[in-house]
Amino acid sequence: MLIDSIEIFHVGLPLKKSLRTPGGDIDKLQTVLVRMTSGGLAGWGEASPGAGPWASEEWAAGVFNCIGDWLAPRLVGKMADSGDHLHERLARFRGNRFAKAALDTAWWDLHARMEEKPLHQLLGGKRDKIDIGVGFDQMESIDELLAAIGRATETGFSRIELKFRPGWDVEMVSAVRAEFPVEMLHIDVEGGLTLGHMEMLYRLEDFALDMIEQPLPSDDLVGHAMVQEGLKTPICLDESITTVEQADMALELKSCRYINIKPGRVGGLTPAVAIHDAAAAESVPCWVGAMPQSAIGTRIGLALAAKANFTYPADFFPAQELLADDLADPPQAARDEAAGKQKATLWSEPGIGVVPDPDRLEKFCIARVAVKS
Repeated sequence: MLIDSIEIFHVGLPLKKSLRTPGGDIDKLQTVLVRMTSGGLAGWGEASPGAGPWASEEWAAGVFNCIGDWLAPRLVGKMADSGDHLHERLARFRGNRFAKAALDTAWWDLHARMEEKPLHQLLGGKRDKIDIGVGFDQMESIDELLAAIGRATETGFSRIELKFRPGWDVEMVSAVRAEFPVEMLHIDVEGGLTLGHMEMLYRLEDFALDMIEQPLPSDDLVGHAMVQEGLKTPICLDESITTVEQADMALELKSCRYINIKPGRVGGLTPAVAIHDAAAAESVPCWVGAMPQSAIGTRIGLALAAKANFTYPADFFPAQELLADDLADPPQAARDEAAGKQKATLWSEPGIGVVPDPDRLEKFCIARVAVKS
């Protein structure tokens, strides 16, 4: 396809309650949207790395500037016949995977609209309902955490993720498992441990966890292989998986038994599908992770989660709990009567099935730029 124009939007969406970050509490979700046009049709993409460089080296304002100053001018007026072709045009720019993801996901939405197919079908999805789970960070007390998990399990979410932090660690997991002995449960360490914490990791074997996510720093694939060899509990890699090459190396080293794929972190749907396929070839299951984002990014992630090797419930942030206002209608989650669990229902409309409401986009837009041929 010939890319006619690209518009970039830096957006601040009001949160229902402040999020605690290393930079302080924030009351707006900063994210970046891209509108890509070709032949009278438009596709939408999103990258939501956060308001500051905490979860990765990128942040929303930086992504906005990177796309507008460097990436979009490289694409506008040029042909991009596949996701791989688009990434080849951007290959001269190092890193900046969230920025590339915003463009890549917009290309895929545009491509799906041209083909008049829902995005999940174009990606080769095998299901139209997605198992979903929720996560919980540190709270004021264990009792508050247990009450929140109780509400989630009553609602029917398929699994629970617990952030594992200093002072909020083994005793917290023990209390949760005692209260919820059969629920699907895993912990996310976010690279906070070292090989010197093996005794703690062995203690976690007692709690029948579905996985331990990212126990060591992201660059230590060999260390993760050593940990995985010593544990029965599966290791899941998240921050370590930023490229197809990193995924291939982790699979070769047997550093994990699960991979969490975040489309933004790896550069979009094109590399996400390649990582999914490489993991499937090695019989390593995957699941779709997410950052807090608008309905645009949520739909992109759920479309990806329809592929066959995404066998663990996907991340899901209920919009009615996270955002005071969203840019478009989020996918609907409801209890599936047959399974008795919450599932997100995919759509039948082309692409991601929605576009941002123009009035809300204008209202919450911090900055915008258009690149045209």
